[in-house]
Amino acid sequence: YLLDKLDKYDSRDVERLQQDDTWVENYLIWRHDVVDDTLKMIDESFRWRKEYTVNDLTESVLPKWLFENGTIFLHGYDKEGYKLFWFRVKHHVKDSKQQLDKKKLVAFWLEHYAKRDHGKPLTVVFDMSETGISHIDLDFVRFIVNCFTDYYPNFLTKIVIFEMPWIMNAAFKIVKGWLGPDAISMLKFTNKSDVQEYISGEYLPPHMGGTDSFKYSYPPLVDDDFQTPLCENGPITSEDEHESKEEIDVDTKDAGELNEEQNLNQKKMNSVEQMSKSEETDKTEFKPKNAKKALTTFKGPLLHISPAEELYFGSKETGEKKCLIVLTNVTKNIVAFKVRTTAPEKYRVKPSNSSCEPGTSLDIIVSLHGGFAASLQDRFLIMAAEMDQSSGAGVPELTQFWKEVPRTKVMEHRLRCHVVESSKPSSLTLKENTFNIPAKTNEDLHIQLTHLLQINRRLQEQMDRCLWFQQLSVALSLLSVTVVAFCFYLAYTQRS
Repeated sequence: YLLDKLDKYDSRDVERLQQDDTWVENYLIWRHDVVDDTLKMIDESFRWRKEYTVNDLTESVLPKWLFENGTIFLHGYDKEGYKLFWFRVKHHVKDSKQQLDKKKLVAFWLEHYAKRDHGKPLTVVFDMSETGISHIDLDFVRFIVNCFTDYYPNFLTKIVIFEMPWIMNAAFKIVKGWLGPDAISMLKFTNKSDVQEYISGEYLPPHMGGTDSFKYSYPPLVDDDFQTPLCENGPITSEDEHESKEEIDVDTKDAGELNEEQNLNQKKMNSVEQMSKSEETDKTEFKPKNAKKALTTFKGPLLHISPAEELYFGSKETGEKKCLIVLTNVTKNIVAFKVRTTAPEKYRVKPSNSSCEPGTSLDIIVSLHGGFAASLQDRFLIMAAEMDQSSGAGVPELTQFWKEVPRTKVMEHRLRCHVVESSKPSSLTLKENTFNIPAKTNEDLHIQLTHLLQINRRLQEQMDRCLWFQQLSVALSLLSVTVVAFCFYLAYTQRS
């Protein structure tokens, strides 16, 4: 099939399809495991990707005014932890000359997020407040719909439409005709009174009844709202000092290699200095074989990161407030790293801005403080880059390094938060000192439910076919009996 179409596809897409099982699975799920329909969707999406040069879309190839306009951007999360893809409809005006560039902007954002978060689904928000007839552009809306129904498989969780004017009801009846039954069920029409059923107030602007003070501006490109490294977020409170001492004690017990002199020195240091000392001990004495092994590991070009996707915290009832991230340097150079978060007021990360020697592993402790609870919307970003052997690894050197390192040389990996309700959270926790299989995420449950629905549909189709064959068999049997009876009747009348 591919050999006949290779000239119509981007070779990078073909290579990814042959190597990325998750991508293939998403196509199958979105087409209900019907192979012919799946192939058709792959064919259509690959042709479109080459036509729009999706793999090569960057900020530099699109007009700057498109980004400055603020019509389309990513920001915040819904209540299920899915990223929000915003369309501020009032900023859009129909113009055939600009249509292609606007469509490429949509493709740019979708591809940007798909690569960054490994295809995790999105929630689309159409903010239609202050809109009217001049903002209706059915061709553009149809393109957006096609992106999710035909080009990006299993990439949509729901479409939240806020305050749609009554004058646009007729237009949306047309839009519904383009959507399949699965997509129609994802439409959520909302206003101020009920939009928070899907999106909490912290990610809604004031005009939607929320408290989010976010103001769109460009540059820089709106990313995922990660704040500065946690160690730079002001003085650490006495409560945090107490927590950090507990964490150091746990690390000491785990490693079993810190001598008494080091412990005495650590007591004289503040919490940041303690973690720096612990970091140096990890670098010199902590062998990779001594690092805890997680069942899920992200294998990046610079660092292997465990866990691969989610940090598991306990609920308020379970009281589990600490998690562990294990970094392993797989290069031959020193790797600088820093940790950012979308909720710096909630978390303390130690260390959050340091470096890792070649071939060694180190532990990063992530802890909640001040009575805060983890939520699905919280995210962590680990950034890493190789340093020259001649570069120092102190705080001034690291600060200067991050100012100068090119963006293209920085490895980024994101982790989501997950709250475990059971008494024994299956996570990378310091209390249990072990790694268990993570609980099912909402996305996993969604995929399982989709599979069950598909199986149920197939069983229903099989039953319908069986009933049809049964009815056909009964009809043929009756016809046969009738023919035999008629033959006997003819034979009897001839004898008479």
